[in-house]
Amino acid sequence: MAKKRIAAKRSKKNKETSLTKLVVFSVLALVFVLLSVVAYQYRDGVLYYLGYKSKHSNALSPKERELHDIRIYEVLTTYKEKTIGIDVSQYQGEIDWSEVKKIDGSFVVDFVIVRSTAGKDKVDEQFTSNWKNSKGKYIRGAYHYYRPNENSLLQAENFIKTVQLSKGDLPPILDIEKLPKTQSIDSLKVGLRRWLKKVEKHYKVKPIIYSGESYYNDFLKDEFSEYTFWIANYNFWRKEMDSDWLLWQFTEKAQVTGIKGMVDVNVFDGIKLELMDECVK
Repeated sequence: MAKKRIAAKRSKKNKETSLTKLVVFSVLALVFVLLSVVAYQYRDGVLYYLGYKSKHSNALSPKERELHDIRIYEVLTTYKEKTIGIDVSQYQGEIDWSEVKKIDGSFVVDFVIVRSTAGKDKVDEQFTSNWKNSKGKYIRGAYHYYRPNENSLLQAENFIKTVQLSKGDLPPILDIEKLPKTQSIDSLKVGLRRWLKKVEKHYKVKPIIYSGESYYNDFLKDEFSEYTFWIANYNFWRKEMDSDWLLWQFTEKAQVTGIKGMVDVNVFDGIKLELMDECVK
């Protein structure tokens, strides 16, 4: 009898252990699925936090295209009385600027920001054309894509020798997205400040800094508070920009007549005249 009781207890304990393992496994599986769904939904934000920007792609399913179109319409409707713009680079190819007038056929393009340079020696393949053809039609601006592992002063010189700003243009823009591989964050900040100071000295106007929201919050917000910021956040849950942002890039997947592929869209929480007040005098 004693052996039977012991065997029964062991059997019961084994069943309880198996049940516990099954419950734990089920919970972990559910958590994994939920995290996967969240990660997919906010993948753009996750990429930005890690220092990466997703490449423009036309490979959107009809459902994805519909979701992005709805988001773009919602945000632009919220800012329809404000100022709306796009930013472009060589990735959009040759642009038919005579056709670039409205987003979604309803929202007027008021400003255009074009990539001019990257690193110490790269000039955007379409900069000359984009810079020339956007003059007089929109408030225009030029940005430099900063490479963290290259000399900051050489990068500043690359921008200066490439970009001639005129009255009414936006201030120079420094685009920082990547984390350094060969230096510390503190060294990166020293380099950024050297670029900003050299460029400000040349153009006699304080530059704007572009970055993703998480990068901005983690590395830039406190130590570069004297600068204005152009912030990227593509997450669907965000409906409005923060009050301390100058510009908000809320999507990279808009479609604009005259431009092949997809385009970044930005908003300024003010009227066009107020954005002009930020420009080179």
